[in-house]
Amino acid sequence: MSSGYDRVVQPAAGDEALENHLGGDEAKNYRQYELDMVAPHVGRSMLEIGSGLGHFAEQFLPRLDRLVVSDFDPYCVEQLRKRFAGRDDIDVLQFGLPTEIPLEDKVDTVVMMNVLEHIEDDAGALRSLAKVTLPGGRIIIWVPGYMQLYGDFDRKVGHVQRYTPKTLRSTVAKAGLDIDVLKPINFLGGIAWWAAVRRGGVGYPDPRLVKIYDRTVVPATRLIERFITPPFGQTVFCVARVPQ
Repeated sequence: MSSGYDRVVQPAAGDEALENHLGGDEAKNYRQYELDMVAPHVGRSMLEIGSGLGHFAEQFLPRLDRLVVSDFDPYCVEQLRKRFAGRDDIDVLQFGLPTEIPLEDKVDTVVMMNVLEHIEDDAGALRSLAKVTLPGGRIIIWVPGYMQLYGDFDRKVGHVQRYTPKTLRSTVAKAGLDIDVLKPINFLGGIAWWAAVRRGGVGYPDPRLVKIYDRTVVPATRLIERFITPPFGQTVFCVARVPQ
């Protein structure tokens, strides 16, 4: 059986890429939330898995000596090559996980936003990434949380599963990695998602609701999470570390 990522096609406007484009320009607060969560753990060289059109990775360029963007979908890879043409410090790769990644010089940071949940052999995928990460380097994992929130949207975008901290810990350990950070985040977003998508039977989030959510729920969530680690969330966030 092929891995979930092997069979995922991620054209920029297709169903498989919806989760990384939710709300588009309307979700500015959420995009900033993602960046602020990930940025403190990024070093000087970064490989992003599932880069899409490159919007997220591009934000890290001022702090990086080297960037490698990648995707499985040919359309995205073509767009990435156009976007970063003429940049000697940026490489563009095409591959699906798990695989031998064609990267000669290892990086100190790997970032995967909403990718691991597509892959049946998730531990194998992480082992592939560990091989191209320097000892002591980090693999940053952002995945949808909790099977109680699994619904039509997850099926539409090709999710094999949603994670809990416990199931993600097991996968990371199976891959032979250590853990620096592991926690559920976006507590209020999880409740809103359950109400709209699971309880409300919505197959795809309404852009108008996304706009309201971004202006109200995201700032409230960030305030709450400054003081407490929630017991549950729409997302599980992990910073895994390759052993020295």
